Amino acid sequence: MVTLDEISQLFYGAGEETPGWHGTQDDLIFFAETVFPGKAFCVVRQWILIDLIVTSDEVEKLKGLGLLPATLYAHEVVQDSKGRFQPSMWVRSNFGVSFLYGCLFETKNTVYLLWGPGQRKEATVGAAFSMSVG
Repeated sequence: MVTLDEISQLFYGAGEETPGWHGTQDDLIFFAETVFPGKAFCVVRQWILIDLIVTSDEVEKLKGLGLLPATLYAHEVVQDSKGRFQPSMWVRSNFGVSFLYGCLFETKNTVYLLWGPGQRKEATVGAAFSMSVG
């Protein structure tokens, strides 16, 4: 069972400051479309890259599925290319597939464009995936 303390640490605890993209939103979108042509994207701000606390067996299972032991939470959606998320909504991704250039977090269906500074933190799978729209 996930505790309130785990959730509080994820949102408000110390993390590693991570710069993200510092250029314009248009330049970030152009860059992402160059790296991932045709892939859906979601520009986010105030983000947390969550490294999941998993066992070595779980890491191997995820690798076997082509997944990273990581997910992304963002306090603010700026733009979603497919209109799935409205501006100012929050979003939590599925497991990542790649994390490139310090600003592109890719899942199977979407590349999240990390605009501006964020944080990198560790959390349990239960804490990270306890957030859901409902």
